[in-house]
Amino acid sequence: MNCTACKEPMIVLELEEVEIDHCISCGGIWLDAGELELLLEGSNEKDKLLSSFEVDRTTKEKVRRCPICLKRMEKVLCGKNNKIRIDKCRRNDGIWFDVGELEEIIKMASFDKNNRVLNLLKDMFKKRITI
Repeated sequence: MNCTACKEPMIVLELEEVEIDHCISCGGIWLDAGELELLLEGSNEKDKLLSSFEVDRTTKEKVRRCPICLKRMEKVLCGKNNKIRIDKCRRNDGIWFDVGELEEIIKMASFDKNNRVLNLLKDMFKKRITI
């Protein structure tokens, strides 16, 4: 799969039951439908975080195309006070995270410090994730 942001080939990193498509060129991450929910399992804030998604119709951010269906994705605000803007496929094929956005969502998820998935993510992105 090619990166939706910079068009470079992406690598696949396997984490538990989740395949993370990662662009080593720009740092972006693609999660297929349902994979964010799997990553957030065990989080105290999972339901609140997932229900906070709200389409942002006012942004002037560049539109990205879904790497699966190639349709235009919608910009979605998520988190407390909707502070992170991500790109979500309108057909629910998945979610695109620019560099650092997935890490910010993981921080908001309020995991126990000994959570296995959190520790694996920290290992994968050890230079960027500090929780």
